[in-house]
Amino acid sequence: MVSRVIPVDPFDLVIFGGTGDLARRKILPGLFRRFCAGQMPEDARIIGAARGEMDDAGYRAVVAGAIAEFSGAIGQDAALQARFLDTIGYVTTDARGTGGWDDLRARLRDDVVRAFYFSVGPGLFGDLAERLHMHGMASDHSRIVVEKPFGRDLESAKALNATLAMHFKEDQIYRIDHYLGKETVQNLMAVRFGNMLFEPLWNAQYVDHIQITVAETVGVGGRGAYYDKSGAMRDMIQNHLMQLLCLIAMEPPSRFDPDAVRDEKLKVIRALDPVESHQIVRGQYDPTEDALGFREHVDDSKSTTESFIALKCQISNWRWSGTPFYLRTGKRLRARASEIAVVFKRTPHNIFDDAETTHRNVLVIRLQPNEGMTLDVTIKEPGPGGMRLMDVPLDMSFAEALGPDAEATDAYERLIMDVIRGNQTLFMRGDEVEAAWNWTDPIIAGWESRGDVPKSYDSGSSGPEDALMLMHRDGRRWREIRA
Repeated sequence: MVSRVIPVDPFDLVIFGGTGDLARRKILPGLFRRFCAGQMPEDARIIGAARGEMDDAGYRAVVAGAIAEFSGAIGQDAALQARFLDTIGYVTTDARGTGGWDDLRARLRDDVVRAFYFSVGPGLFGDLAERLHMHGMASDHSRIVVEKPFGRDLESAKALNATLAMHFKEDQIYRIDHYLGKETVQNLMAVRFGNMLFEPLWNAQYVDHIQITVAETVGVGGRGAYYDKSGAMRDMIQNHLMQLLCLIAMEPPSRFDPDAVRDEKLKVIRALDPVESHQIVRGQYDPTEDALGFREHVDDSKSTTESFIALKCQISNWRWSGTPFYLRTGKRLRARASEIAVVFKRTPHNIFDDAETTHRNVLVIRLQPNEGMTLDVTIKEPGPGGMRLMDVPLDMSFAEALGPDAEATDAYERLIMDVIRGNQTLFMRGDEVEAAWNWTDPIIAGWESRGDVPKSYDSGSSGPEDALMLMHRDGRRWREIRA
């Protein structure tokens, strides 16, 4: 099955930080794949902007290298690559000075969509927005894309929102979270709101609990300095896992419209209860014989920053009152896996001789690897000997279900095209970001005031033992982390 590709209108896209790691790994290869798919028009223009001295030819060589390294087999098509490179240009630009801005303005057209991707540190967001406005590039047809982290706390997020609002309207600001661009995350909305089968059961009456897991096998690596200042709570829970929780828990919007969807997500965040100290487990991974531990990676033998966190959350509204949401994420865990598990309640009465009480339906949405969904259902165990029950998964891997010709679109590809279309559905709104920090800040302040120290855990494990107890106390257990 080949998905239908709808071309976007001509555009000028400026990538600030155009020589950086994110641009090379994700943004530029993603744009090339959209070009190959026929979605990006050949009269589009992509302009890299950074401090380094370089001409168009030099930057095209950088882009060609990124395509060859990160675009897979399609990156070897010389003819397609040559046509794509014709759309590429470069302007040396000083984000905090005056150099290059007039040259950049001269490159832009007045009759097409203008998008500016801030693939830089958040400390430069305000400077870039100010200079775009100062040099006449912040027109009504302009859009800016800002990467996380969007603030470090509520105060800094408010300040950043206020700075951007001085130069751009809210409907021009695209706060990007690549998790929302994943195919499975969007299918979560389709499953919930496009099927009569699930939505009537999607509430506290039928759902026992929900688990959201984002596990990584890698450590913090070269991001040690950044990670020691952020930790798993700021880096993952406040944005990625919060967004997944909102999509799972939100009420059906009146229509599939950017503000209608984001209004419902905001209601979920505002309904979250404060998290008590006994509902939090933080951890740090230990060193092994052949790998550094967390404190060695961050170069601080006394660091109290978490590389793992597990939380029990409650939502105080009619739909979810009494149904716990368990969130966990961490580095150096047993397997790389991201999933949402909706665990339904047991049947109210067992009519079979089989006295086993563990049978229950579980809907699992896999984000990575092998995107897809499974639904565990109870059937009779084959063979004679009575009505013995067993659980089997109804498994839908997108790669298998849609066939080998199904188009695998990276999250960044989809989100950048949404920016060009002007569709903000999968982007965070300013009040949504502030509400998330408003919930997060007291949790962080709580463990800092108590002087809590993260629990150590073995690299390659499922995290600290205390995280298991977080659920065992409730008579539940985490799903096993596996790829």
